[in-house]
Amino acid sequence: MRYRGPFYRALNPVYAREPLSGKGAELYGGRFNAKGVPALYACLAVITALREVNQVGSLQPTTLVSYDADIEKVFDTRNDAALKAEGVDHSLLADPAWRHRMKKEGIAPTQLFAQELVQKGFQGLLVRSFAPGSTAEDINLVLWTWGNELPARMTLIDDENRLSR
Repeated sequence: MRYRGPFYRALNPVYAREPLSGKGAELYGGRFNAKGVPALYACLAVITALREVNQVGSLQPTTLVSYDADIEKVFDTRNDAALKAEGVDHSLLADPAWRHRMKKEGIAPTQLFAQELVQKGFQGLLVRSFAPGSTAEDINLVLWTWGNELPARMTLIDDENRLSR
């Protein structure tokens, strides 16, 4: 599917001056990217972004940013038939032990799934948030390819250049 519209990220302030870098995910790995692979984890709603960035403990300092996007090829995990065609089910996506499996096996099954999607030309995927307090309505957009132009155009909304100060 094609995704056009806004999305949001709640960043650790350490990365606030580089809101397009994907460095945090690259350094530590994420549910849908292996260590060493940059990725942007974003959300379709502001509240989901806040839940995602503060999954453990009390609310920590956070920089909230928004983007406008036009991403041509996004895999939608809400489409059961498409998910089944990839040999994946919702329990694999929601696996709470993905970090443990990444550490033990070097790569988690969700990361392998993401690698396969990248090889098929997908720039990202839409997937339900698994952060505490989230519901099926809380959707994340994970991007593996992004830039200033199509097929994965992403524009930071910062009309007043607040992040560059």
